[in-house]
Amino acid sequence: MTKAGPTTPSASTDPLGRDTPSGTVFGFLQAAQAGNYNTAAEYLQMSAVKRQSQGADLAAKLKALMDRAFVGSLRRISTQPEGGQDNDGNLNQQVIGTLSVGDADVPVVLVRLTDSNGGKIWLFSTDALTKVPDLYDNLQSHQIEKSLPPSLVQNLFLGMPLWQWLALLVAIPAAMAAGWVIVLALAVPRRLWLKFRNRPNLHSYSHLSAPLLVFFSAIAHRIMAAYLGLPLLPRVYYYRIIGVVVGIGFFWFLLRVTSIIMRRSRAHAIGAGRLGTGTLMVLGERLLKAAVVGIAILAILGILGFNLTTLLAGLGIGGLAIAFAAQKTLENLFGGISVLADEVIRVGDYCRFGDRSGTVEDISLRSTRVRTDGRTVLSIPNGALAAMNVENLTRRDKILFNPTLGVRYETSPDQLRYMLVEIRRMLYEHPKVETASARVRFAGLGNNAFNMEFFSYVLTQDDAEFAAIREDLLLRIAEIVGQSGSAFASPAQVYVSRDPGLDPAKAAAAERQVEQWREQRHLPFPDFAPADKSAFRDSIVYPPPESAVGGERP
Repeated sequence: MTKAGPTTPSASTDPLGRDTPSGTVFGFLQAAQAGNYNTAAEYLQMSAVKRQSQGADLAAKLKALMDRAFVGSLRRISTQPEGGQDNDGNLNQQVIGTLSVGDADVPVVLVRLTDSNGGKIWLFSTDALTKVPDLYDNLQSHQIEKSLPPSLVQNLFLGMPLWQWLALLVAIPAAMAAGWVIVLALAVPRRLWLKFRNRPNLHSYSHLSAPLLVFFSAIAHRIMAAYLGLPLLPRVYYYRIIGVVVGIGFFWFLLRVTSIIMRRSRAHAIGAGRLGTGTLMVLGERLLKAAVVGIAILAILGILGFNLTTLLAGLGIGGLAIAFAAQKTLENLFGGISVLADEVIRVGDYCRFGDRSGTVEDISLRSTRVRTDGRTVLSIPNGALAAMNVENLTRRDKILFNPTLGVRYETSPDQLRYMLVEIRRMLYEHPKVETASARVRFAGLGNNAFNMEFFSYVLTQDDAEFAAIREDLLLRIAEIVGQSGSAFASPAQVYVSRDPGLDPAKAAAAERQVEQWREQRHLPFPDFAPADKSAFRDSIVYPPPESAVGGERP
C-alpha cells in the first residue's frame, strides 16, 4: 500500500500582478504614480504591522528614488514567473538595477516569497528598503525646479509635473529645427560631389529628406528629453513612443531608398535592352517593400513591449500552414520569377506555347496572359510556363523558307538540271534571300513526282512580309518550271485527256541550254562558282517594277 504525498495548494493569479518581476515593478510604479501609496506598499517586503504604519511613506520615498536615481533597464526585467537567475545563482531573487545617489549605489532586489494564499509573488526586498530613507534624504531636487513657479512643479498630469510637459512640447519645434539642419548638412557633400563630377541633380535626395527629418528630429528630441529627468514610468512610455517614431523614420527611409535604387536599376536594364530584367525589377521592388514593411511592423511591436518570440513562433506555424495551402500559388510565383529572370519571353513577344501561339500581353505574379491568333485571351500559370517548351518567334533574325515541290515524271534529267540551276540563280539574285544558306536539291523520287527540296532563309522578322516574299519566290519558281517545258506533278497518277502534257519546244530549249553549259565546261553542278554567286546577289528587283507598291532596284 503506497503512501500519499503531501498536497500542495493550487497556483492562483495574484490580483496585484506580482506573479512576475516585471509585474511587480510596473504594478508598484503605476499604483504610486496614481497616488495609491497604500496599494503600492503591498509590493514591499514588510510585516503587516509595519506596512500599516510606514508602508505609504516608504512607498512614496521609493517612488521618488526610482524616478530620480534608478539606473537600469525596465525592459530587461524578467516577465517569467520564475524570474531570472542572478549572479549568485539564486532563483528566488532578481537584481533589477541600482539606486545611485551621490557616492552610494544600492542594488534594487526583488525576492520571491509565498503569500498568505499559498501562491508565489515577487516583492521589493527588505535589504533595499532599509536604505531607502537615507537615500531619500540625500536626494537633491531638480535644478530647474528651483527657479520655476510652485504650481508648475507641484501640479501633476499623468504622473508628471506640468513643467516637464511644457518642456517636451517646446522641444518639438527645437528638435525639428535641429533635424532639418542635419538633413541640409547631409545634402551639401552630395551636391559638391555632383558638381565636381559634372553630373545632373536628379533630386532623389529630396525624396529622402522627409523620412530623414522624422528620424533625426526624433533622435534630437530624445536627447533633449534626457536632461529633463522624467519620472521612471512616464520615461518608459516616452522611450517607447519616441522609439516608434525613430523606427517609422528609419523604415520610411528604407522604403524610399529601395524605390529609388530599383527604379534606377529598372531604367538601366530597359535602356540596355533587357526588358525582362526590367519587369523583374518591378516584382523585386514589390517584394522588397513588403519585406521592409513586415520587418518594420515586427520592430515596432518589439519597441512597444510585445513578446516577439511567441509572435514569431506563431508566424512560423502559420507560415507553414499557408505554405502547404498555397503550394500552387508559390509555384506560380517562383515560376514567374524564373521566367522573368531568364528573359525567355517579354511583353509584346509573339510566341508559340505548345500547340497555341499568340502575343504576350502581361506577365503577372500568378500567370502570363497571351492574346492568341484567334483573338482570345489565354492565361498560362507561371508554374506550368516555367516547365513548358516556349518558342519565341519575335526573336527570329530571319525566317526559314523550306518547301518541297514535285515535277512530273515526264521531265527529262536535263530539264531537271535546267530548273535547279535557274532556281538557284534566282535565290542567289533575290535581295530578300540569304545567299550563303540558300540551296535547292533534287531530293528524291516521290509516288508521282520528282521532288525538289528548298532550303533558304528569308531576311525578315515580320510574318506578313515573309508571306509576301514567299509568294514572290513561289511564283518565280513556277515561271522557271514552266520555262523548262515541264510542270508541277498532279496528285493523280493517271492524267486526264485535257492534260496538254509537256511543252516540246520549251523542253528542247531547256535541254539545249544544259548541253551548252556542258560544252562550255560551265555546268553549275553541284553549285554555282563563288564568283557567280557574288555577281548574282541582289540582281532581282523586289518588289517587281510593275508592283503597286513601286519596286526599285536596290
